[in-house]
Amino acid sequence: MLLSKNKIKFIKSLELKKNRKEAGLFVAEGNKLVNDNLPFMKCETLIATPEWYASNPDAKAPERITVTREELSKVSFLKSPQEVMGVFRQPVYTLDPNQLNEQLSLVLDTVQDPGNLGTIIRLADWFGIEHIICSPETVDCFSPKTVQATMGAIARVKVHYTPLIPFLKAMGDVPVYGTFLEGKNIYSEALSQTGLIVMGNEGKGISPDLRPYISKELHIPSYPLERETSESLNVAIATSIICAEFRRRS
Repeated sequence: MLLSKNKIKFIKSLELKKNRKEAGLFVAEGNKLVNDNLPFMKCETLIATPEWYASNPDAKAPERITVTREELSKVSFLKSPQEVMGVFRQPVYTLDPNQLNEQLSLVLDTVQDPGNLGTIIRLADWFGIEHIICSPETVDCFSPKTVQATMGAIARVKVHYTPLIPFLKAMGDVPVYGTFLEGKNIYSEALSQTGLIVMGNEGKGISPDLRPYISKELHIPSYPLERETSESLNVAIATSIICAEFRRRS
């Protein structure tokens, strides 16, 4: 099957959130991303070079298009296209608060940068965190930049979007941790093996409306304490430090 102009136009349209949502699709590029997604996500279309198909004979999709690297560059979102692109069906997950009671999960409040979200999804995968609950204002996890930044973790981590206040209310007595500049030193506080870790917006932090639902406020101290340092940490870096400390205690 050839790569038609209409197919190029359609795939390019998936760069926009409204088109992805309407079609229920997203794009993954590169050998690792496509191969990581194939066992977990329904692939609608594979676009790849003959060499890639020869090296991946078991890769299946209802629509398989063979292209040259030059043709692939016409539809790619990358500056340096690789050998394969996959168009996948967006998974639909059920958010069950009861399911989260016995595990550690992340909650993201209006994280805006696609790279930050992708990195956080990758971190969650590394630290065995299965669920990320995002506010509706958080950037779309299926944007091309976010998917690329997950390095395949989008296939294994379930990302949910829901209004956070009703969600936190429904969680009952589950411990809810939040990061604040005036919070208590994370290295000296007791941490549970289960609960929710809330991470805030890159510039504004956690919304004031969410603060009443946070049961323990934490802070990552800089070192040495008396030295002037950067004002704050990038949200993805802060998430990595916090997740590592929770897992170190488990």
